[in-house]
Amino acid sequence: MAKSRTKKRTHVGANNPKHKAPLTGRSAVQDPKSMVIRIGAGEVGSSVSQLAKDVRQVMEPGTASRLKERRANRLRDYVTMTGPLGVTHLLLFSRSESGNTNLRIATTPRGPTLHFRVEKYSLCKDVRRAQRHPRGGGKEYITPPLLIMNNISTPGADANSKVPKHLESLTTTVFQSLFPRINPQTTPLKSIRRVLLLNREPAKDKDDGSFVLNFRHYAIYTKPAGVSKPLRRLDAAEKFFSSKNRKGGVPNLGKLEDISEYMIGGENGEGYMTDGTSGSEMDTDAEVEVLEEAPRRVLSSKARAAKLENEDKTGDSDERVERRRVKLVELGPRMKLRMTKVEEGLCSGKTMWHEHIHKSRQEIQELEKRWEQRRQEKEARKKQQKVNVEKKKKEKAANGAKDNKEEDDDDDIEMNGNNSDLFDEMMEEDEMDSEGLAGDAEEALGEQMDEDEWEDEREEIAGGN
Repeated sequence: MAKSRTKKRTHVGANNPKHKAPLTGRSAVQDPKSMVIRIGAGEVGSSVSQLAKDVRQVMEPGTASRLKERRANRLRDYVTMTGPLGVTHLLLFSRSESGNTNLRIATTPRGPTLHFRVEKYSLCKDVRRAQRHPRGGGKEYITPPLLIMNNISTPGADANSKVPKHLESLTTTVFQSLFPRINPQTTPLKSIRRVLLLNREPAKDKDDGSFVLNFRHYAIYTKPAGVSKPLRRLDAAEKFFSSKNRKGGVPNLGKLEDISEYMIGGENGEGYMTDGTSGSEMDTDAEVEVLEEAPRRVLSSKARAAKLENEDKTGDSDERVERRRVKLVELGPRMKLRMTKVEEGLCSGKTMWHEHIHKSRQEIQELEKRWEQRRQEKEARKKQQKVNVEKKKKEKAANGAKDNKEEDDDDDIEMNGNNSDLFDEMMEEDEMDSEGLAGDAEEALGEQMDEDEWEDEREEIAGGN
């Protein structure tokens, strides 16, 4: 007889590990999670709403992709839920009264917060519309993107620069913490399907204190190198017939007499068709060498020895090494981000850097004193609140003990199941009203008594007259 199944993953008594093992190539068990939010859901407009959805797609899979904002929601509502849900970052889109689109990247629970003004942006649908052969919509969003940052740090920058060195380091750390870390030695190449590029525009002059980032999102595609276009199409046709989802085309060979005419091509069928003679654009993409992961037949000892001997004579390299061309196809969205301010806390706290407002050392010291005074006042309020809560708890416990004593003195009714006095009283009441009709009978009897009293009073009034 078959053994009954015991659910061990989701039911009580399951021996589940508290921390699961990290995925292949990941260096940390806990991956970062983010929430992309529109502040003022009905006020930002349809374009900014679509931009927020596109950014959510970029942050996949570690984001709340089906988050629904409401007009009544405030920032504190989302901040309250970051702890229970394990959210580490908040990306907040909003629109100012002057019409500027702003983006805030906040690290929970204590900050810091980077403020950006979105100067220009293009949605994913705009990027696809401008491409001749758009790609995307496949399995690209199963794994997080690979983050590449260029020109973030400026050579020769220090604490006294217009954009200080610690600000560049802080920006680098915040963007790196948005995505899980990878181990280059153990990460499978197939798991890297997308690239997120952040390129900082160089300053126009030394006095320029701007910090502008260009946000680009690409998909990675590879194809074999050194193979002609007709042969690639035949390989694609073979995969087309072997796959279940038959999407694509098969080369038309109806007007040809032999497959050689298709493979050789050229004028009068002379010459082997290559990428250079096929009439298509030359592929200038980078080429890389990767190990082929397709399963191979297990060879016998004699076959392996003969193969090794043949490799020693010819000097050929490993057959599993394959050269492939790497191609990037833009998915969108595009954004041009200008950093305007950096705050110490979570969308609050003292300003660590501002693009337009610069303070002297004396003004900074006065602000530090003011913030220290606020901190001390806050700590004093917390202590006073804690003392008041403890006092109320003691008073409530004392009052509860007195009430329990009075109830014990006045309580003479036994509560021993069906033999208790309270149960007998309930049964006596229910015996006459098994269907709940006692209330109706009492109401009818009361109406009849009222009518009889009214008749007596009417006779007395008539006799008096």
